[in-house]
Amino acid sequence: MTATVLSTAISLVAVLIGEHTFEIGPAAIALFPIIWAVLIGGIVGVQQWRPVSGATRSVSTVLLEISIVLFLARLGTEIGPSLAKFTNLGPAIVLQEVGHIFGTVLLALPVAVGLGLGRAAVGATWSIDRESYLAFAIERFGVRSPEYRGVFSVWVLGSVFGALYISLLAGGLGSLGIFSPLALALGLGLGSGSMMLGGVGALSLIYPDQAAEITALAALSNLVTNLVGFYSGIFLALPLCRRLYTFWSRVFGRDDNGRRIAKAGSTTAESATAGSGSGVAAEKADDDDDRPVLEVVRDPDVATPPRVQAIAYAIVGLGALLINALGTRSISVEDAIGVAFLLLLTRVCFALGKRISVIPASVFVLGIATILSADFLPTGAWLGHVMENLDAMLIGLPGLAMIGLTLGRDIQALRQLSWKIVVVALLTYSSSFIVAAALGQSVLHL
Repeated sequence: MTATVLSTAISLVAVLIGEHTFEIGPAAIALFPIIWAVLIGGIVGVQQWRPVSGATRSVSTVLLEISIVLFLARLGTEIGPSLAKFTNLGPAIVLQEVGHIFGTVLLALPVAVGLGLGRAAVGATWSIDRESYLAFAIERFGVRSPEYRGVFSVWVLGSVFGALYISLLAGGLGSLGIFSPLALALGLGLGSGSMMLGGVGALSLIYPDQAAEITALAALSNLVTNLVGFYSGIFLALPLCRRLYTFWSRVFGRDDNGRRIAKAGSTTAESATAGSGSGVAAEKADDDDDRPVLEVVRDPDVATPPRVQAIAYAIVGLGALLINALGTRSISVEDAIGVAFLLLLTRVCFALGKRISVIPASVFVLGIATILSADFLPTGAWLGHVMENLDAMLIGLPGLAMIGLTLGRDIQALRQLSWKIVVVALLTYSSSFIVAAALGQSVLHL
């Protein structure tokens, strides 16, 4: 109950604060309810006057998972009616995915090696490291490996600050006019629902006349990334990253721990160079590395029998309906029917995700919602009617507030991160987004 009250109150305050744009030279910083929700939630999550308990954070996490997939379901219903507009964007969709896969490796990796991250540079730059990559790194490298530390660091920073950072970056680039808004929307297919939500919110504020197209195209791009991005990352980006790591280690004269290699001819240089050659091939934990394992505080597990699940879905639905009513200043029976349909679809997709574990619920919900809302199906017109007044940004707001509320769980791990990994993480997010947008732009303007 505490998590529900806090997230709803934070969302209400965020909506009341509203949208504001500040000019900084030629660029503009767009501040809108999504940013306020993350910031206020984060402040509440780390304050020590009345600390957010582990139990509250656990409940927030359960509600957050439902809320994000509910938001993606609404985005899916915006893709369907727009599919006809995007029939000529096939090459752009493919190229943006290439940007997401290789942008981080080509741009962020040399910086990470040059700063002395050692083998952690591989984990930090082969992708933007969302949950699936974190699980893969634990299995492939082990929790004491430098590669895992790199993956974990980028994951935790993205989980806490990703939506805020991408929203500011997208808003700044959008106001400069370097890229078309549709190219930036393509770049937002990062594989992270919260990051996409932040970026779409900023671009929609700057380009209100194209808000619907931006939202639909970003969601479609994100769907493609979720479908192929993880496997492309494992089989293409990671092998390339490891090969280039060896190259850049030699260029910068760094060993696997990030230390500078002594001049050629010395015993230290020989041993360090040998370490650099063999370290990249390590598959499990580095036994010589006694640094503590990075991890978030483990909150109590929350039992979710059917009755509790039903209550959780009802809470998320009512919160979304309330925030949407406040933001749009209207509410109708159709809105309630629309939210109920989205909740039902969310539940079905979670069940499908458990039954077919290789495909997450987020992928199922985007795909199914897109198909059901397409004009060539009889459900398309009906969904267009009941969803007409449901704003995807407002529906996703309580979920982002809950991200902030869980920050207290991650604060210990964040304190262990060096400034170097923070710089590399931000560069990883930026390069993935910008390179994908640039490649998409090259096709859009042919």
